[in-house]
Amino acid sequence: MARTATNSRTLSETDFSAPTDDRYFEDYQLGAVYEYGHLAVSEEAIIDFAEQFDPQPIHTDERFAATGPFNGLIASGWHSAGLAMRLFADHYLSRVASLASPGVDEVRWQVPLRPGDSVRLRTTIVDARLSRSKDDRGMVVTLAELFNQNDQLPIRFRVMNILGRRPRS
Repeated sequence: MARTATNSRTLSETDFSAPTDDRYFEDYQLGAVYEYGHLAVSEEAIIDFAEQFDPQPIHTDERFAATGPFNGLIASGWHSAGLAMRLFADHYLSRVASLASPGVDEVRWQVPLRPGDSVRLRTTIVDARLSRSKDDRGMVVTLAELFNQNDQLPIRFRVMNILGRRPRS
């Protein structure tokens, strides 16, 4: 399987005040918006991913895909999700306080991801609240949107993360 380059970077004028290895629940502020990118999408990566995880001909067979509803090869929606997750994990999610994710809601694939696309991730914190039952953690809900170079959305979803609170000194 082709490797995804991980030399992506922060695209926002502002970013978290704490790096991912010192980021806790308190660092995720309601309404904050951050952008990260770019990842290039190659035909080879689309086919490699699809052959392993979503072997439909619109993702694996250029000739077949050319006659289909998208007029060409497109990435699996799950490939789009994987690219978004890569940027999310590299830049947004805490490496020290992430405890779990109870789920993802409202997954929508709006435009196809195609060979040659370049994507970036926008995260918007839509909810951040302390746990009612455990005072050492909170829940952060994030709208994650993966944009292509034309500002179209190959995928968007809402993800919930349980994050530990900053240790008290």
